[in-house]
Amino acid sequence: MTHRMKIAILISGRGSNMISLLEACKAPDFPAQPVLVLSNQPDAAGLQAAGQAGVKTHVINHRDFNSREEFDDAIIEVLNEHDVELVCLAGFMRLLTKGFIQAWHDRLINIHPSLLPSFKGLNTHERALECGVKFAGCTVHFVRHEM
Repeated sequence: MTHRMKIAILISGRGSNMISLLEACKAPDFPAQPVLVLSNQPDAAGLQAAGQAGVKTHVINHRDFNSREEFDDAIIEVLNEHDVELVCLAGFMRLLTKGFIQAWHDRLINIHPSLLPSFKGLNTHERALECGVKFAGCTVHFVRHEM
């Protein structure tokens, strides 16, 4: 059997994108396997869905830290403990520090619910509807500090 990349999925809420990713990972020929779902919100509904799918979950509450750097360092520690090779941001609602992004350079992807560069930030669907766009979609991209 070929190597399946160990991935962690970071969420903050329902985990709808995470659920889709977990479903895709069930295929025997899918090139990745989820080893961890991590949330910054202890009550994130996606944690329950991940647990039901048999994926280990972990919470690191950002409110427990004095700085973004300390929070990000705690995430890095847990990711390393699980030998994670790729991090998928799927509705993770925290800005990550330059240090975190550099530590995971080319191993950190984000799912954004619009066709970038249109509708950066929050409330993408609402803003797209208000503008009357004729085409909608999502963007999956490598995270860079400049973004």
